[in-house]
Amino acid sequence: MRKILYLEPVGGIAGDMFLAAGVDLGLSPEAIAQALSGLQVPGWKLAVSRAARHAISGTHLDVVLDEREAHPHRAYKDIQRLIDAAETLSPKVKARALEVFRAIGEAEAKVHGVPIEEIHFHEVGAVDSIVDICGAAVVLELLGDPEVYAAPPPLGSGTIRVAHGNMPIPVPATLELLKNVPVRFEGVGELTTPTGAALLKVLAHIGHPPDFIVERVGYGVGTKDFKDRPNVLRASLGRAEDKSEGLWVVEANLDDSTPQLLGYLVERLLALGALDAWVTPAVMKKGRPGHLLSVMVEGGKREAVMDGMLRESTTLGVRFHRVERQALERDWVEVETPWGQVRVKRGLRGGEVFNAHPEFEDCRRVAEAAGVPLKQVMAAAVAALGRA
Repeated sequence: MRKILYLEPVGGIAGDMFLAAGVDLGLSPEAIAQALSGLQVPGWKLAVSRAARHAISGTHLDVVLDEREAHPHRAYKDIQRLIDAAETLSPKVKARALEVFRAIGEAEAKVHGVPIEEIHFHEVGAVDSIVDICGAAVVLELLGDPEVYAAPPPLGSGTIRVAHGNMPIPVPATLELLKNVPVRFEGVGELTTPTGAALLKVLAHIGHPPDFIVERVGYGVGTKDFKDRPNVLRASLGRAEDKSEGLWVVEANLDDSTPQLLGYLVERLLALGALDAWVTPAVMKKGRPGHLLSVMVEGGKREAVMDGMLRESTTLGVRFHRVERQALERDWVEVETPWGQVRVKRGLRGGEVFNAHPEFEDCRRVAEAAGVPLKQVMAAAVAALGRA
C-alpha cells in the first residue's frame, strides 16, 4: 500500500513545524527523542504543547537548549561525523539527514562563492537545527516512509538579522534551495526558513499529489502569529487511491485504422476482460476523419486492456479516467416458443423487471433449425415472457 504525505505550508515551513506536524499526526515525542538520543549533541530536549493560530489548533514543538552548554558552529564534515556516529539512527534516516545538510551546504557555498568544505554552518549548524533535520528524517520513518508531496511554499518578505548580518527575506540560501520549483512570493516576515526549504527540496515533490484517501490530518504550529494567515504547516497522511478498484474508461484516438482492424480491436479487448468496447466516428486534427476507441473495464483488468490497446492498435498512447455507473441486477429465464426454448436476459431493480431481451444466439439457433425468420422467434420469446 502506497502511503502519501501531503504538506501544505499555509504559514510557511520550518524544521520545528515539520516535527510538530508529525507529532500532531499521532507520533510519540518520546519515540522521536529516543531515536535522536544517539546524537552526541548534549543539552537539548523536546518541549511539546498545544497551540492555536487563527483558531486552528495544533501541536507546537520547541527544541529547548541548555544555556550552560556551548553550541559551536560546525562544518559539514563535523555534522557528517555526528550523524554517522549516532547508533540510534537507521541508515535511511542518516542518509536523508545528510542529504538535507548537503543541500544546505551547497546552497550556502553557492551564495558565498566558496567550496562546501569551507562552509561553517551557523544557525543551521546549531543543536536545535541538527535535531530538527535529523528529527524530520525520523518522523518520515515513523510514519512508514510515505511519498511526500508539498504545495508551493510562501517565502515572505522584509529583512532578518542572521550571523552574517541583515539579510533580505527570503534569505539567499532559501531562494537558492528552492530554485526550479514552484514558490509563492507573498507574506510578511520569514515564512520559509533555510531548514524548511531544504526539507522540501530533498524530501518532497513540490506539486500536486496523486489522488489519495486522507486518513489523518496534523497541524504543526509555528512560533510567530501572523496577521494575514495562520502560522501552521498542515500535513495530510493517507493511502494512494487503489487503481485496481472501480470502473475505468480507457480511450485512444485513431486516424489510421481500417474497419477490419477496428472490428478486431473491439473483439480482442472484450476477450482481454473489457466490460464493453465501442468505436465512435470523430473528426481529428487537420480535418481528418478518424475514430475514438473506448473501453470500459474494471480496475483489476485495466492494465491488461491498456496493454492490449497499445499492442494491437496504431495509437501511441491511451488516456483513462475513473467512472461510476448504476447497473441493474441481471438474471436469465428460459421461455418456450413454438420452435423451442430460448433464454431471456432480464434487468431488475428491487425485484421489479425494468428490461428484458431475448438472447440473440439462442434465437438464431432456433430460427435456423426451424427455418423461420429470426424476428419471429425474438417476438415470440418476448410474448412468452409476458405470459410467464
